[in-house]
Order: sequence, then C-alpha cells, then structure tokens
Amino acid sequence: MGKGKVIVDADWCKSCGYCLMVCPKGVLGVSGDVNRFGYRYVSPLKPEECIGCGLCATMCPDIAIEVYKED
Repeated sequence: MGKGKVIVDADWCKSCGYCLMVCPKGVLGVSGDVNRFGYRYVSPLKPEECIGCGLCATMCPDIAIEVYKED
C-alpha cells in the first residue's frame, strides 16, 4: 500500500476525536498546544505511518483534515 500525507488545520479542529477512533495506524494524536479558539487540536504524531486511507478526513465533522496519497 502506498504512503499518505495527512494535514490538519489546527484552527478548524475541535478535538472531537472521531479521527483518532478510525485511523487504522494510530497516526493522529492530540497535541499539547491549543488553537486560537482554546481547543487542544489533533496533529499527526506518527506521519510516517500514514497509508493515505482518508478515513480521518471522512470522519472529521469540521473538515479540518486533508489526506494526500503519495505513490
């Protein structure tokens, strides 16, 4: 399976955790930092593990995640 790249827009993330529940590789985790709205946002803690499945982006209710498939 090819590699993927996940990008999280910290300002849109409300740390609901849906993406954390569906990621098969555990790529994402909650950052220790907060965004401008005071939410601890999700970020890729293990980006090298991303397979580009896009489940996290599909589950994100705030459209804060983009996933790119790399060949």
